[in-house]
Amino acid sequence: MKYENITSAVFISRPNRFIAEVEINGKKEVVHVKNTGRCRELLINGAEVWLTAPGTPGRKTKYDLIAVRKNNGILFNIDSQAPNKVVKEWLDKKDFSKVIPEYKYGNSRIDFYMEKQKENGETEHIIMEVKGCTLEINGIGYFPDAPTERGVKHIYELIKAKEAGYRSILCFVIQMDGVKEVRPNIQMHLEFGKAMADARQAGVEIVYMLSHVDPDELNIIEERREDEE
Repeated sequence: MKYENITSAVFISRPNRFIAEVEINGKKEVVHVKNTGRCRELLINGAEVWLTAPGTPGRKTKYDLIAVRKNNGILFNIDSQAPNKVVKEWLDKKDFSKVIPEYKYGNSRIDFYMEKQKENGETEHIIMEVKGCTLEINGIGYFPDAPTERGVKHIYELIKAKEAGYRSILCFVIQMDGVKEVRPNIQMHLEFGKAMADARQAGVEIVYMLSHVDPDELNIIEERREDEE
């Protein structure tokens, strides 16, 4: 997944979850933050960030903030729309006979529905919910970085689908280099951790998409199942 019109900047502050103040070539600019999570350990004064200018008519801000270098040197993509886009690119390269984004299941819209032909000629029905991980602590990824009732709801929809005969997958796109697993951030949202434990017990697959990040790109480099650790 590649961005156009990339500009480097220095982060100053984040007045609210939608906007940030940055400095571009000595000039202060208000930009849109493409992530409503907290990102407190990333978006700190003086951090090096990268922006894209989509050029959409009628925008209030010229730039979107999409990437930041943490003080440990690791580059993070923080675009909350990027995980679904990069997973769609990944799925399109695989041997699925059907890939449908934003699939309505139960009372939710699950990120992807896929179909695959088994060797015995039967059709395998698969649903996948995608979460982007932008929180890293000592080389481990954690999710979420803010409470997410919606995320909990989606996990229980995956469990219901598994019980109904679907293959159910909870997928974490790790939006940084060098991290190979994601753990539930129970200090932030205990209920999410319980939901993940219930999902494992029910047979929902947990998959990590390991990524490589450049200021203008996010690419999946490896798909890793939790049970392969």
